Amino acid sequence: MAKLSQVLRDQRREKLIAKFAEKRAELRKRLNDANVSYEEKMEIQQQFAKLPRNSCPTRLNRRCKVSGRSRGYYRKFQVSRIALRELALKGQLPGMRKSSW
Repeated sequence: MAKLSQVLRDQRREKLIAKFAEKRAELRKRLNDANVSYEEKMEIQQQFAKLPRNSCPTRLNRRCKVSGRSRGYYRKFQVSRIALRELALKGQLPGMRKSSW
């Protein structure tokens, strides 16, 4: 089980990302525009720098919904590899079974 502080920190980051997503998208669109002058691009970069650091989506760490583990995470099921195996062996994941060959 991950430390509660780490799980809560990532939850706060998710909220910040959602809050500033629209503004970041608008700035990114203006920045990638070929018709914008160099001075204007530098101004846009400064506006990016004023945004909170944790509002950047790359800072988000995906975590297991069961244990909070950050490594070995399966996006499709939103759980870690360990929790995935436990849920599959209990039969709580429809269509999944232990392979044998």
